[in-house]
Amino acid sequence: MAVPTGTFTTFSQVGIREDLTNAIYDISPMETPFMSTIQRGAPAKNRFIEWQTDILATAAVNKAIEGDDATYNTATATVRPRNYTQISQKAISVSGTAQAVTLAGREEELAYQIAKRSKEIKRDIEVQLTGNNASSAGTASTARRCAGFEAWITTNDSRGTGGADGGYTAAGTVTAATDASSTNQRTFTEARLKAVILNCWNSGGQPSIVMVGPVNKQKASGFVGITTKYSDFGNAGKSDALTIVAAADMYLSDFGKLRIVPNRFSRERTAMVIDPEYWSMHYLRPFAVNPLAKTGDADKRQLITEYTLCSRNQRSSGVVADLTTT
Repeated sequence: MAVPTGTFTTFSQVGIREDLTNAIYDISPMETPFMSTIQRGAPAKNRFIEWQTDILATAAVNKAIEGDDATYNTATATVRPRNYTQISQKAISVSGTAQAVTLAGREEELAYQIAKRSKEIKRDIEVQLTGNNASSAGTASTARRCAGFEAWITTNDSRGTGGADGGYTAAGTVTAATDASSTNQRTFTEARLKAVILNCWNSGGQPSIVMVGPVNKQKASGFVGITTKYSDFGNAGKSDALTIVAAADMYLSDFGKLRIVPNRFSRERTAMVIDPEYWSMHYLRPFAVNPLAKTGDADKRQLITEYTLCSRNQRSSGVVADLTTT
C-alpha cells in the first residue's frame, strides 16, 4: 500500500529523543579457574619466594642380619627452588569533561574504567599462571617474570615428538618447556590422560582436576569410557522434559575422581592435571589503585599488583602437552 500524500513520518521528523538503555552489556569471560582452585599462600616478602622440596628413597626389600653393624645411608639435600614476583599494571587517564558529562550505564567514567581494568588484570594473571612461561629475575631495564604451571612440570608429562621439558635450573630460574611443532601435535585421548594420572599417583600426587581449553573439553566428553547418556524425565509429558547430558564434568580414574574444568585462558594445546594442594599464589603487593600526578585536565590512576606462583612440588601434577587445538 502507498502512504497517502502529505503524511508526515519519522523519516522527516526532527527532535526524536534517543532511546538508549541505561546499561552496558559485556559478556567478556571473567572466570579464572586456576587462580580460584589453588591455595592462597602467605604474603611474599621479597622479589622472589623460595621453598624446599624433598623425595624419599625408592621403596625396596629391607632386610638386615641379626646382630650386624648398622649400614649408613647417604643423605641427600633438599632442593630449594624459587619463583620471581611479577608486576602487572594498567594505567587510566580520564579527562575532566568525560567525568562531568551525564552518562548512560555508569555513574562515573573513572570508576567504570578502574573496575574494567581490574578485571582485565585478573585475566592477565590467569594467562601467566597457567602458561608455559619461563621465570626471569629482571634487571633495571627488563621486567621480572614468574614461571607458569606448564614450565614447572618435568616429571609427569606426555609430550609430542620434539617437545621437551623446561623446569627449574641450578641458576635459580625456570626454563619454559619446548613445544612440539604444529605437525607433531596429537589428539587428546583417554589413554594419554590415564598415563599421566598414573605417573602422578606413582610420584605421590593425588590430582583432582584436569584443566583444558574448550576444544579439548569437548574431546574429553567424547572419551570412550563415557558410555551412559543420562536423561531427565522429571517433567514427563512436557515438550521440554528430555534433557540429554553429553558432557563429562567428572572423570573417575583408577586413582580417584578428577573434575574436568574448562579454562578460557590456559593454552588449548595443554591439558593440565593438577593437585591443587601443591600450588599456591603469593602476593608481594595486593591489588591497589594509586592516584598519579595531575598534569592537566585529566584524572589519572594506576592499577597495580605484584604476585608469583609457588610450585610446592611439581611431581604432584602433570601435563598432556602438544595437543591439537581444533
